[in-house]
Amino acid sequence: MSGAIPPLPAFVEQRITVWPRKAKDRFHDIRAIVLGSVADAQDVNLIETLKWGQPAWHPDKPKVGSTLRLAWQQARPNQIGMFVNCNTTLADTMRSLYPTSFEYQGKRALYLPLDAPLPEQAIAHCAVLTLTYHRKNA
Repeated sequence: MSGAIPPLPAFVEQRITVWPRKAKDRFHDIRAIVLGSVADAQDVNLIETLKWGQPAWHPDKPKVGSTLRLAWQQARPNQIGMFVNCNTTLADTMRSLYPTSFEYQGKRALYLPLDAPLPEQAIAHCAVLTLTYHRKNA
């Protein structure tokens, strides 16, 4: 992982202020892994934004990768979810590579508990696969 993690945009910070402390802490941990994992990827610059009201990252250029979202939801108060585009093979790929690292739901959601050690390698790999999805050599 190279380079410093940039400050969280104010509009994203504002969105997560309503989350419980454990969810916010977990968000910041996962955010650091995501941003660090693509720091060394050639020609991948990320835009940090909100998609569907959830913190998200996507490449600043088209045809590089897909969007990765990260959110806490009241319906799953003890977990935080990573969400990928359901029209991709990303969730299936992650399920085959890391069958026990996440709790999977359908073709979109990968959930992590708020109070267990993070599977950092699996999260980083998911981030790189997602954010470089359209590259042949990703």
